[in-house]
Amino acid sequence: MSLLPAGKRLAFAAQGERQCLGVWRAGRWIVCPYGAVLDGASAKDQCARCAQLDRSRSVAADTMADDPRPYGVYLAYFGPGLLKVGITAAERGPARLVEQGAVAYAWLGRGPLMAARRAEALLGSALSVPDRFAKAAKRAARGALPPVPERAAELAQLYCAARQLAGWPETLEPVEFACADHTELLGLDRIPGEVAELGGMTPGAEIVGEVLTGVGADVYLRLAGVGAEVGVGAKVGAGTGAGERERGAGAAGGVAGAVGVMDARLLSGWVLGPAVGEATTVPVRAAARGAGEREREREGMGGQEGLF
Repeated sequence: MSLLPAGKRLAFAAQGERQCLGVWRAGRWIVCPYGAVLDGASAKDQCARCAQLDRSRSVAADTMADDPRPYGVYLAYFGPGLLKVGITAAERGPARLVEQGAVAYAWLGRGPLMAARRAEALLGSALSVPDRFAKAAKRAARGALPPVPERAAELAQLYCAARQLAGWPETLEPVEFACADHTELLGLDRIPGEVAELGGMTPGAEIVGEVLTGVGADVYLRLAGVGAEVGVGAKVGAGTGAGERERGAGAAGGVAGAVGVMDARLLSGWVLGPAVGEATTVPVRAAARGAGEREREREGMGGQEGLF
């Protein structure tokens, strides 16, 4: 977040092809031995074979059960009704919550990895608390968040219900309830109610705009060349017809009214160079909203970043 402060102007273009990042080992990326080319619209920055190798020694994939580090169990709040349970290495503190873009959170317990896993599974089976939400559900909730006391109350209610469950792991030490809110840290008050979504990059596609804030992998931008009138179903940029582009685009020479959100993970694997033009040319679409969609997302549709 420190590299993308509010007010910073971005103007870059994708060059060449999007390449697999390879495998993360000993604190660095090892080049993909297959030279794999990735889909520009996917949040995955590895090819299937490199991802499989990475997960061969992974807490998230349950292939590292002998990890001796203590783990914390947390409850994370992303919006009304959007509460999840998760675990993270205690040494990381709240870093994982910030990476996920949690609006607020509270620690539930701390102990060995397998005890933390059992607590996570217990909340899932006994209280139907999920361990993930899709990106669309998180984004939809950010534009209309309730006051901080209401968020804390919802977390506290779940915390109390969790602590009263039978079968709580004996080796998991309870942590007293305390709600931490990320409104100021994540700049949540700078996110408007209506936000468009930027699609994936393609060779030569450009993004030009001014940073409003960053929430997890999402970067919110006031877009250049995209008018504030972008509405439901509207598209602007690469792949659209001239008529659509004229209706959606603002003045090419400056930052227009539309605010868009970009998943920064879609940039991984691209070589980025300076933008040639003065307008965003990737596809821009209005974010779909509604209770029906949110319920579908809560049922597990869509993907999520790595858990740890």
